[in-house]
This record gives sequence, C-alpha cells and structure tokens, in this order.
Amino acid sequence: MLSKAQISLITSLQNKKFRIQHNVFIVEGIKSVLEFVHSSYKVQKIYATPQASTKLSKIPQNIKLEEISEQEFKKITTLKTPQGALAIVEIPPYKPLEEEELKGKHSIVLDDVQDPGNLGTIIRTAEWFGIEHIVCSIGTVDAYNPKVVQATMGSLSRVKIHYVDIEQFIDNIHIPSFGALLEGQSIYSTDFGPEGLIIMGNEGNGIRSSLISKIDKAVTIPRIGQAESLNVAVATTIFCSELSRQKLA
Repeated sequence: MLSKAQISLITSLQNKKFRIQHNVFIVEGIKSVLEFVHSSYKVQKIYATPQASTKLSKIPQNIKLEEISEQEFKKITTLKTPQGALAIVEIPPYKPLEEEELKGKHSIVLDDVQDPGNLGTIIRTAEWFGIEHIVCSIGTVDAYNPKVVQATMGSLSRVKIHYVDIEQFIDNIHIPSFGALLEGQSIYSTDFGPEGLIIMGNEGNGIRSSLISKIDKAVTIPRIGQAESLNVAVATTIFCSELSRQKLA
C-alpha cells in the first residue's frame, strides 16, 4: 500500500524544484519504463498495477517493483489514461559538454523552446534521425518534465540532453552553425557538410537577436503558402530529414 509520504514525493516530482531537490524524475507507461530500465539511466523503483506488472516481469532483480491497486495508481499518475506503470528514475550527474563529442556529426541547439510537447517531439525526432546530442539554453523547458518525458516515448533514454549558456557555448565552439530563420538560404540548397549545429528558436520569438549575429549561416524552409510560421518541432523534423537525405545521397 502506498503511504502518504510516497504519494507526496511522487506527485511533487511534477515540479522542477522537487525534481532537482530529490535528483529524480518520473517515467510513465510500460514501453517507456522498459526503455529506461534497459538504458544507462538508474531506475530506483517501479510502481505498477497487477495488470501492468505482468508485462514488467523481465526487469533486473536489483530494481524494486511495488505492486499497487488501480485506485492507488490514480493518485500518482500524471496521465488521463494511465497504463499502470510508473518509474522513479535518477537524473544523471552533470557532465560538461566537450566539443570533441560534437565533432564529425550534426547536433541540435534549442534557444528557449518552452512547450514540453515540442521538446519531447524534438527528442523523439532526433533519435529517429540518429542525432545524439541536443544542446538547450538554460531557458528551455526541463527535459525531465513529465510531459516532455511522455512525449519522447522512451527516446530520452538514449538522446543526450545538455543545458548551457548557449551564447557562450556558440562563442567557444569551432563547429559550423546553421540558424533556422525566416530569411536565409533555402534548406534544400544548403550544404550542411559533415558536422554542424542546427539552431532552432523559441516558439514565439525565434532565435534571439544577440545569437543571430553569431550564426555562420542563416537557413530557411521555403514558404509556399500563407502560414506565418512553422511549429518548432515540425521545422526541426524538416531540418533533420534534409540532413539525413544529404548524408544518404
């Protein structure tokens, strides 16, 4: 049976302050829980309903699994239609991002992306196209926000997320940078080369003006219709697709 203290701890993890305080976050859904179980992340404990626990029978013995009732699970879930499995996962220790890790590949840089669904979709998209690193500004939504974790569908367990002062980061790195802007060279005639940083801006304001001057090349997705702008997750997907096309050409 879940204690009041357990319920209080788990529900508090919806708040970034308490995720930082306890150094853990929550993962929900059978598939996502299993993805983290078989990743480099450390899973502290899993809570599961009787029905869900039958699908979690192959988890390592060192991971505690507590079976709880459907009614108890409703007290800790963040989802409207829960699958009956929730894991408490440790936030990895901070490790400074070295330029060498980004050499010879393309990485995504996010400037204050605010919407959890957008970040989750970008992480999932990055994994699909084989992008290993996403560099986020300090103002970007927390990757361990439950809505972000849910939207990644397990991809967060494999894509590396870094939070940095991105202006300082761009100043100190010697890798070509490509900024997604309304005015620039067409994405379809841009040679992205063997490595680079793909910089995507905030949902409402785009890339901050102080960062635009640091970008090596402005790149745009040609507009044919009348829409004012593209959703940042959709735009990132188009950039990733074009990068993939050039690599496979």
